[in-house]
Order: sequence, then structure tokens, then C-alpha cells
Amino acid sequence: MKNKNEITRRRFITNSTLAGIGTIGSANLITSCKSNSTEPERKNKTELHDYNSFYSGKYLDRIAFPIGGIGAGMFCLEGAGGISHMSIRNHPDVFNEPCMFGAISVKGLKNGTKVLEGQVPDWKKFGQPDSANGSGGASYGFPRFQIAKFTARFPFAVIELKDDDIPIEIQITGWSPFIPTDADNSSLPLGALEYSFKNTGTSKIEAVFSYNSRNFMSQANGSNRILPVSNGFILSEEGVKDKPETKGDFAIFTSEPGTIVDHCWFRGGWWDPLTITWETIIKGETRQNDPVEIGAPGASLFIPLTLNPGETRLIKIMMAWYIPDTDLKYGKDSEEKGEEKCDQANCSCKDPYYKPWYSGKFKGVDEVISFWKTSYTDLRNKSVLFKDSFYKTTLPVEVIEAIAANLAILKSPTVLRQPDGKLWSWEGCGDNSGCCAGSCTHVWNYAQAIPHLFPKLERTLRETEFLPSQDKEGHQTFRSALPIRPIASNFYAASDGQLGGIMKMYRDWRISGDTQWLKKMYPKVVESLEYCIRTWDPKMTGTLEEPHHNTYDIEFWGPDGMCTSFYLGALKAITEMGKFLGEDIQSYQSLYEKGRKAMESELYDGEFFIQKIKWKGLNAPDPVAASKGAWNTEYSEEARELLQKEGPKYQYGKGCLSDGVLGVWISEVCGLKNVIDPIKVASHLKSVFKYNFKSDLSDHSNPQRPSFALGNEGGLLLCTWPKGEMLSLPFVYSNEVWTGIEYQVASHLMLIGEVEKALEIVRTCRDRYDGRIRNPFDEYECGHWYARAMSSYGMLQGLTGVRYDAVTQEMLIDSKIGDFISFISTETGFGNIGLKNGKPFLETAYGDITVKKFVIK
Repeated sequence: MKNKNEITRRRFITNSTLAGIGTIGSANLITSCKSNSTEPERKNKTELHDYNSFYSGKYLDRIAFPIGGIGAGMFCLEGAGGISHMSIRNHPDVFNEPCMFGAISVKGLKNGTKVLEGQVPDWKKFGQPDSANGSGGASYGFPRFQIAKFTARFPFAVIELKDDDIPIEIQITGWSPFIPTDADNSSLPLGALEYSFKNTGTSKIEAVFSYNSRNFMSQANGSNRILPVSNGFILSEEGVKDKPETKGDFAIFTSEPGTIVDHCWFRGGWWDPLTITWETIIKGETRQNDPVEIGAPGASLFIPLTLNPGETRLIKIMMAWYIPDTDLKYGKDSEEKGEEKCDQANCSCKDPYYKPWYSGKFKGVDEVISFWKTSYTDLRNKSVLFKDSFYKTTLPVEVIEAIAANLAILKSPTVLRQPDGKLWSWEGCGDNSGCCAGSCTHVWNYAQAIPHLFPKLERTLRETEFLPSQDKEGHQTFRSALPIRPIASNFYAASDGQLGGIMKMYRDWRISGDTQWLKKMYPKVVESLEYCIRTWDPKMTGTLEEPHHNTYDIEFWGPDGMCTSFYLGALKAITEMGKFLGEDIQSYQSLYEKGRKAMESELYDGEFFIQKIKWKGLNAPDPVAASKGAWNTEYSEEARELLQKEGPKYQYGKGCLSDGVLGVWISEVCGLKNVIDPIKVASHLKSVFKYNFKSDLSDHSNPQRPSFALGNEGGLLLCTWPKGEMLSLPFVYSNEVWTGIEYQVASHLMLIGEVEKALEIVRTCRDRYDGRIRNPFDEYECGHWYARAMSSYGMLQGLTGVRYDAVTQEMLIDSKIGDFISFISTETGFGNIGLKNGKPFLETAYGDITVKKFVIK
């Protein structure tokens, strides 16, 4: 386990100094991260990471900070300053680490030439692809700076470099635009690295800065070249015949007049190009070469520097890319005739393959470059407004770190966006392709960031779910087609996904205040709920009895607390929406009351909510017959014997399920209060913490997917059986730890006032992602940058109870921490909200937030 003193000390680091953060790229950012608390002295403070503070030493090793746009692709800035995860071709490419680097050569110094990065992490030296052949062609063999320090202030990351050989204070700031409420300017295929050099010596310094890159756009059997652009170059690939997705451009350029450009590295065999390029750099020289027709192995840009004592120079390296075509397509076309399901004139459903949103805004990389040059300052200033507002907070540092780290998911290849503006997303990312397609409703249920930061984008998910992904019977295909279009209903509907969508309709209406949108969608919502009732509750018990598919990729047989809580939340949501619209909702209200009574009595064991396994007397065929149409649930001879003893495979029965009242949490964050007896809900959540939270997993057995958390790491297990009766084959992920569930439980604990329990879960989770073993900006589950982890955003509401209702223009506050300052984002603007001496205040930083009334509990 971690040193107890370290854990205790980390709890007291505060955000109080973050309010004054100014321009990124100055020392102001770094000093503002220091704690003003008293702390035990440590001999080696560079080998420590405090929550929401800087990373150094071994804590840098796994850092890879995404830079890019929503649905536009990305690259990552590593903890020491390298570039990796180059994933700009509309799919992830986790091990794509092109040879591209900045360098400085200071004239007159013996060891004055170095790559502008910290030391190469040990794990890269052996075990990576091709490392047994010596990692030929990488830049690892060039001198680097002794010390690096990395600080994240999303969407900015700052790296400080120091070395005894070079009397220059160096900072690298990596960033890309992120402006809540402005989805388009947050969906751009571009990023930047800003290099700041300050002469800390007493003599004038002459140096040469360079940025260098192989042509990593080159494709086998393609036609590549390097093209000119003002003060830079474009790595270009014309593509392979009949494969338009292989065509693409990546531009690297500066705003520095007189930049010297080498458009063609030395051409030769072995490592000739990189060898000659480094010889030029190490001599402090520049090299100018015009473009060649074909076959340029790489390119460099050079900027001579003169720094007087105390002088600072800032160089901006801007990057932009354009890959407009893909071979991405998912889903079987629906054969339903009649009703038109595309509600937008510019719908992308007729495109044979997915295209990124930016391909509709820009005609080529030249337009992206021009836009980046003219909009750079404006986009940066607005992104700084978001950064300053988000980090101007008094909320616990572990919470702020967790939320900000998982906003990186929105810049990852997990998220795609069509030219018509609609979102479509994977659950996460494999190493080279998306993982688990279709904006999966039962996973994206958890994600609370987009509905508040980009509400219009979130509503496109509802429109997809209830229109092209819902058939005439009301069955929703929980994995939507790509390009988005009507999709065949050839698999189970997901009970939690479909019912959760009804609650999210209510949430998105209250966030937007758009009652016309609600009126348009309401008939489809009714259609959806009627399907749910017919399919899973035909006897009108108010619970889900028939086998119902869910986020664990299996079917629960018989009523259970988790999915019944979704059902009750959906019934409450449609009752509230229908009441507002003047619809007859009496039958839904009666069914809700009946179901609530059943859940609170029949599914509550006196401490927590459970499942009553039932597989006989249902409309569904027996589990053996039903398994023939299911996924990965076949019944062998020995499984049939278990069926007779215990019931169907993959249930939870009398277990204490961390997601056991998940539907209640979703209803709460959607603005639906007390769907179930709050006292019993609180008892369940306390039981989850008591039984499922483990500070050390060394003695825990997990035959499933163990690497999410194992050994002396801690975590929140999905399920335990503290009173016995654990099933031989419980649901397939029961022994695992998922960050998305850890955060939703933490958020729910906060809502009921159990803040310290919640923070212990959050700290334990973030300790696993501290940079030494795992990337702090890539919480994974079924793939990298897993969407469920955006449940972390719900902790803002959990701690403060802040929720803006655009229908009534009321601001609701129910703080569990007394006075506070927190970030808030709405449909029309963002800023800070809080309580001071118990009185509310709102400071709008961007846009406008109209509040007619504060409601404080």
C-alpha cells in the first residue's frame, strides 16, 4: 500500500491559489499549483505527485495528454515533452510515435544542443514494438534535458525543462481549443506547442530553435511529398489508388517571419536523413531546401534566437491536419419503409462512409491553416477563460483532477462527429480501432460532461436514439449506425440504455429550456416506454421481470434493483414531461407508484437492494433456448446443471451491487428527486462503500479482467456477496473495478452527504492513474479513453447540488460542503457559482446565464 503519511498529506492540498492563474506559459501557472498547506518535509519532492498538481520523476512516465478536437483526431503530448499516440486518421493509433521533436542549440556551450524533452522513460527502452531491434529511427538517442515537470490545466499542459548545461528557463505549453457551448470551435483538427525561452544568465545568448519531423503521413504504395506553407511545411500523402482514406495532410508552421525551412531532409539509406539533420542541429546551423517532387523523408524549420539577459522569447508551433475520408461504416440498414427518420436537411445518412465534421467546414488543409492563423488568439483567449473558470474553485483537489483528466476523452478518437454536427461515439478505443460501436446507450448513460458543456451536441444523441435507432415498435438499437441512419433491430434492446434515455430526455429539456424540442420528441419517448413495458413488464408489476439486457453485456432474469431503478426513473421522467405538456400520464404515475412499493419491499433486504432471480413462469423461453440468440451466453452440459441449482448464468442475486441504484443516481443528476425512499438508497450506498470498497486488492480473486486494479492497488468492486450465496457464475464483470462506476458511486455518496467516503473512492482511483503505471489522462475499461469515466463530471453536482433549470430559469443549490466556489456550464454560457456566507453568487465568464431565482436547500 501507499505510504499512509503520503495519502494523508495529499488530502489537504487545496485549490485556493488556483483562482489567480493567468496566462498559460508563464511561471505563474506552475507556482499557482503549489500548496499553501503545511506538509512533512520530503528529501525528494520531485518524486511526488499531489492531486491536481505537477508530475515529475517517475510520475511522468505514462503521461500522454490529448491535443485535438471533438471528433477531429488527436496527438498526445507526453510527460517529458514527446509526441505520441498520433491518431489523426479518424481512428486510434496508440503506438504511433512519429519521429518529431523540437530542439535547441546554444552557441558556445559544450553540451548546448538538446532535444526539448526530458529523459526517455525506462519503459520505452524495451518492450515497445520494434524495441528488440533497437528502436531504430527514433529520437531517443539524442541528448535531452535532465529534469522535466508536467502540469495539466485542461485544455492546456505545461512542461518545464531544466538542465545544468543550459542557462535558459524553458516552458512548453501544449493546447487545442476547448470552449464550452461552442462545439464547432471545439471540434477543430489542430493543436499547438508554444516554446518559451528565458535567458536566466548574465550574458547574451545566441541559439537556434528547430522543429523537425519525418513524413509520418507517408503510406505504403502511396505518393508522398512535403509541400511548402508560409513559415513551415506540410507533410502530405496523395493516397493509395482506390483508397481515399489514405490521403491526408499534416501541417507544421509558425508565426515567426523569416523562418528557415528545410523541405527535404538528406535522402539516403539506413539512418542517413536523421543523421544529417542532427548534425545540422548540433552545429547550431540552419538548412534551407526547396520542396522536391516526391520522396522527401522529413522536414525541419529553423528559427535563430538572440536572448539578452532576462529576455523571454515565445515561439508558437502550430499544427493542422486534414483527412476527410474514411472507410468507417457500422450497422445493418433497416428494412422498414415509410416514415422518414432524418430530421435535418444536411443529414449524413446518405454518405456511404463516415466523414469528420471538419470536412464539411474546410475544403482542404490550406483552409484549416488559414483559419488557425487568423483565429489563434481568439480561440486561445476563450480556452483560457474556460481553464480559469474551471480551476477557480474550492472543491477538493482529487475531484478536480478526476473531472479534468476525463475531459480528455472528448479530444480522443472515442468521439466522432459527422458533417451534419451529430455525435457518434465508441465506448472506448482499442490500440488501432474504436472499441464497441454505436454511442452505446447503456455506457453513455454514465457520461455527464457533454450534456452540460455542449448541450446541443448531447441532444443529437437523443435524436439518434429516438429517431433512426428506434423502430416502429419502439425498440431502440442501443448501438447506432455509422453514418447515422435507420438501423435494423436485430438484437435485444438494452433495458438500462433505453430507459436511461427517457430520463436524459427530461434532463436535456431542462438544460436547454427548449419545449418545442420536447414536443417534437415526446411521441417517440412514449413509443419507447410502451415498448419497455410490453417487453420487460408485461404483467404491469412496476419491475422488470422478463430477461433484460444491460451494461454488463448479459441479461438479468427477474426483478433487480439496478434496472428497476431505471424503470422507475423513466416512469417519473415521462410523468413530469407529460404533465408539463398536458398529456394523460395517469397510467404511468400508477405504474411508478406500484413499482416503487415493490422495489422498496420485495427488492430490499434491510440493508441494500438485491435481485430476485426468476426464470420460470415468464413469457421468455427458458434460458437455454433464449441463449441461442444471445451473445456469448451458450449453455454447456455443466452450465445446464448449474441452471437447475442456481438459475441462469450471469446474475447477481443477493449480492451488493455498486450499480444497484444506478437509475436513482441518473434520475438525481437529471433533476428527478427521490425516485425511491432516500433512506433506503442511502443505506444501499453505505453498504456499497462498506463491502465493495477495498484499499488493497492483494487478496482479491479476479478471473475476469484484472488489470484495471490489482495487487496492492485499491478500488471499488462491482459486486460482492457479504451475506453469502455468491453464485458460481455471477455476471461476467462482477470482480472487476471500473472507474466510471467508482465516480458515479462517489457522486451519489456526495449527494447524500457522505463526502469523505466519496473522496476516499476518488483518491484511490486517481492513485492508480498517477502516471507511474497508467496514463492519468486515459482511464480505460473496454478500451482507452472510456466514456463511462465521464461520470466523474457528476461530482460537481454531487458536492454542490448546483443545477440550472432553463425552463424556469432557476438556479438550484444544495451544497454538501458549506460555502464553495465551483465551475458551472449551461446551454448559453459558463462561469463560476458558489455560496459565500451562505448567500449565492454567479459570475459569468463567457456567454450569458439568466437566473430569475436562486433556490437554496
